[in-house]
Amino acid sequence: MKRRDTLKALSLTSLGLAVAPTDVAAQKKPVKKEPPVTPGRTPEEVERDKKLYAQTFFTAAEMQLLTVLVDIILPADGRSGSASQAGVPAFIEFMAKDIPSYQTPLRGGLNWIDHRAKHLFGVGFMALKPAQRLEIIDEIAYPEEAAEAVKPGVAFFNRLRDLTVTGFYTTEMGFKDLDYRGNQPNAWDGVPQEVLDKYGLKNDPLYDAEK
Repeated sequence: MKRRDTLKALSLTSLGLAVAPTDVAAQKKPVKKEPPVTPGRTPEEVERDKKLYAQTFFTAAEMQLLTVLVDIILPADGRSGSASQAGVPAFIEFMAKDIPSYQTPLRGGLNWIDHRAKHLFGVGFMALKPAQRLEIIDEIAYPEEAAEAVKPGVAFFNRLRDLTVTGFYTTEMGFKDLDYRGNQPNAWDGVPQEVLDKYGLKNDPLYDAEK
């Protein structure tokens, strides 16, 4: 099963996720998301969203690390772009500002990832090679198999994975990846001729009038 198919099946659960090697450093810079235009929102809600988008929570270094992590979870492939290219880091930062209770777990989790890298390899996560990065992710991506020593990292990665999937699959890029089309206008060409023939309606005056 491909990783994107696995993610669709996992949806917003906290089950494990296999991560394949990818040179995330080569990904494009993340997209800066603007406040979405959502019908039905009050002027007060719109103004609040604008203020939240204008604020900054993560530091530049934290955003860089966050970008690498979300692209490990959802890298670009032949079907669509990566999580960062869909604007997921900006989405996660907005969620951290919108729900303050997310701030400490997210910032603490990013710090945990960096400290884990220094503990295992002597350098921060951003300085690691792709294979070394995935070695750390493999420790925390499978909750049922994770060692007790990395449980804080597991909790962080579960939350980050949920936010990444939510952020990606609520964008236009994510909709296209799912091949979700929603309600679309259709062309009505009338009742098929074989159906009219079956019920003897091909010469029905109402049908002729509609034509």
